[in-house]
Amino acid sequence: MEKNTIIAVVLSVVVITAYTFIQAKFFPVERPPASPQTIEAPSAAPSGETAAELSAPPQTLPQIPPDAEDALSPDAGPSALLSQEEHVIIDTPLLRVDLSNAGGDIVSFKLKEHRDSDDFVEMVFSPLPDSDSSAVPAHAFRIAFGNLNARPVDSLFYVNRISDYVVEFYRDFIDSAGNGFRLNKRYTFKPDEYMFELAVSLDGGYAIPSLNMNGAAYTLVFGPQIGPRFEKLDGRYDYRHYITYANGKRKEEKIKDNNTPTIVTSRLSWAAIAGKYFAFIAIPDATQYEIAFSTRAEPGLPAASRFYMTRPALTASRTTDTYRFYLGPKSQKNLAVYDTGTNSFNLREMNRSGAASSSGILAPVETALKWFLTLFYRLIPNYGIAIILLTLLVKILLFPLTKKSSESTLRMQTLAPKIKEIQEKYKDNPQQMNAKMAEFYKQEGYNPMSGCLPLLIQFPIFIAMYNLFNNHFDLRGAMFIPGWIPDLSVPESVFSFAPHRIPILGWSDIRLLPFIYVGSQLLTGKITQTPDQQGNSQMKMMLYIMPIMFFFILYNVPSGLTVYWIMTNLLSLVQQLIINKYLKQKRAAMAASEKPAPVTVIVPPKAKKKRK
Repeated sequence: MEKNTIIAVVLSVVVITAYTFIQAKFFPVERPPASPQTIEAPSAAPSGETAAELSAPPQTLPQIPPDAEDALSPDAGPSALLSQEEHVIIDTPLLRVDLSNAGGDIVSFKLKEHRDSDDFVEMVFSPLPDSDSSAVPAHAFRIAFGNLNARPVDSLFYVNRISDYVVEFYRDFIDSAGNGFRLNKRYTFKPDEYMFELAVSLDGGYAIPSLNMNGAAYTLVFGPQIGPRFEKLDGRYDYRHYITYANGKRKEEKIKDNNTPTIVTSRLSWAAIAGKYFAFIAIPDATQYEIAFSTRAEPGLPAASRFYMTRPALTASRTTDTYRFYLGPKSQKNLAVYDTGTNSFNLREMNRSGAASSSGILAPVETALKWFLTLFYRLIPNYGIAIILLTLLVKILLFPLTKKSSESTLRMQTLAPKIKEIQEKYKDNPQQMNAKMAEFYKQEGYNPMSGCLPLLIQFPIFIAMYNLFNNHFDLRGAMFIPGWIPDLSVPESVFSFAPHRIPILGWSDIRLLPFIYVGSQLLTGKITQTPDQQGNSQMKMMLYIMPIMFFFILYNVPSGLTVYWIMTNLLSLVQQLIINKYLKQKRAAMAASEKPAPVTVIVPPKAKKKRK
């Protein structure tokens, strides 16, 4: 063999070997899967369930055994190249997102402009570190082939970092019919958005993947809890509301049973899980998905909040589903941009800011109060002062009603003797007594409801203000008095002896505001009591019992609420002093008008003595 031929053969072998190595090292997905695993039929469920049982909507959400096998198997191609979990970090001015190639999921989603204790707010919340080892770690946007009862895929995916804000995860799978298909998850983030896009692609080449488990192809799973961390009484009084929006109507879904998911099959514009200050919103494409919410607890996490979005069975060989997800502050300012089109995704209308809106008949009142609160904050950038000014404004607006109620009480006191006389006279005939009372009220021009009506009108406003100060996002982290009230959304503390707690009560802090509240309530009660109430033993008892009872109720509420109640009491005290002075003058005027006119005594002239 000629020398040149030998060299050519050697070079060819080197080139082919190098090409094969480079192909396997850097472009593994382009080669066909080697020794593919035979796909396990969907009926071979880990617990021995039939395919119909696995696909049917479950009555409960069972715990999937950790050693269960996937219903669909990944290829067994260059598996040696995927021996370790790999993380991809997305950093934007607003977010720090940690994605794992184990399933191509989000394992951490932190909001860099908001803090929780000594770290950023975490929206993908795992069970506590010291919890039971059987607790399921938090993963967001996992894929499970099948319905919400299927096990999520946790195979290692290949990673393609497209740019600073775009990353893809992909892997080939083989269905039960032996057809190969590729699952691709592409995340697209924006520099100044809390919203991102997830495109899920399934590509079967010339074949349609056999992904039909009782009508379901796959389910996107987010759980076990939408962050941030919360307990029902954690100082912020946090919660989770489950909201859907369809056909222009916002609806709050109810979770009737913690072990049974709430399933929504109608076509939705969006679905949300809203906490007190932060929200998760899912915006699907035009496909009609099945949405489910679940609160099933697990070890280390008694308060869970899961979200499922199930895609119907595939009818094409290539399918791409595009979702938009919002994970961020539940504030009108941040959410309104997705109703006006002033966002990177060109979204508009659909009332996505409704996830932050109050619901119920008092929502318009709360919205108006929020507008004034924001206005006062713009004038004086301190939300504690803004709360005081708003409370003052409401008291001024309601003063005419309060004055009218006090005048009605005074009038009732003047009519009390006659009313008592009628009651005594007709006590054996209630029907005639009521008729006489009505006749007497009509004769005097007095409406007995005139004293209660002003109070009934004020009550909805008080409830709306309570909701506002308890839920307004901007109060989170808002300082009132440095060193004492650094955050109006949590209880203040002048001394903490944590981790020790007072038995039964469970308190670990000494707070000053609740004691100020009790003092202001007692003083206000003394001033507002009428003379007849002061002599009533039951009213005297209520004067002391009510403040003490509310002391325990308000001890652990957000300090913004306590500031509101204290200011309400102090302003009511000043208001009552003004009204008492007015009523005193009015009593004097009424007494003068009712004083009988002086009687003129006519003395007859003395009779003249007759002369003798």
